[in-house]
Amino acid sequence: MLDGKVLAYPTEGVWGLGCLPSRPDAVRRLLDAKRRDPDKGLILIAARCEDLGPYIQPLDEAQQAKLEHPGEPVTWLVPVAEDAPVLLRGTHATQAVRITRHSLCRALCLQVGALVSTSANPEGMPPARTSDEVREMFGSTIDGIVEGPLGGASGPTEIRDLLTGRVVRPAQTA
Repeated sequence: MLDGKVLAYPTEGVWGLGCLPSRPDAVRRLLDAKRRDPDKGLILIAARCEDLGPYIQPLDEAQQAKLEHPGEPVTWLVPVAEDAPVLLRGTHATQAVRITRHSLCRALCLQVGALVSTSANPEGMPPARTSDEVREMFGSTIDGIVEGPLGGASGPTEIRDLLTGRVVRPAQTA
């Protein structure tokens, strides 16, 4: 389904761009489309913690419970697996991950496993809030758009460090 493709789709609060994390060619295309510095790293979303296994260090029960907490969507910074791809984590010792509750994202992840998921916007611009904005921003540089509604969040998710609980980026309003 996604093999080598970059797709746009609605997430919890903004439109996202995604691809398979196992496809470096697609990850590079996504980074190029966003004009994003690869050193910054990317977010991975999944429907289940076990789908993140190749990218993060093993979690204890309390850490897994934090990731799977069904409250407000949170992106967590988790220590990377020893052989985690630099293209995904950038220059960081952590990988940004989120267990998604958004029905469309969850359905995608249940089909393919973990998915790279970054806001649909070129670097320095606000994230897209509609599929029309995605089309204007990216045109033919992406392979398709999966139509659907945004979730209930008002913007990009909060980012927290899993080990310390420190808020790295507060939830943002779009």
